[in-house]
Amino acid sequence: MARYFFNTRIGDELVEDPEGEELRNANRAWEIARAMILELLRSEGAVGPLLSAVIEVTDEEGEVVLEFPFSEAFFELPDATVTRH
Repeated sequence: MARYFFNTRIGDELVEDPEGEELRNANRAWEIARAMILELLRSEGAVGPLLSAVIEVTDEEGEVVLEFPFSEAFFELPDATVTRH
């Protein structure tokens, strides 16, 4: 398992995640980032600065492995396991 850090960039300010979280892969990091964004938008409201914010997920070496704009968290992905009749 690898450690991923969920840093939040709002404008020019970067709020760093000092602890990170051990996850099985970058796909799981994407899921966690989306959940974090949706929770923050629910609690703080979808206001200007937050809608332009980005979660930058980095690995243990500090390399950015994922950039997740807050505005993209609103889009639902189709469930590939659902069949249509």
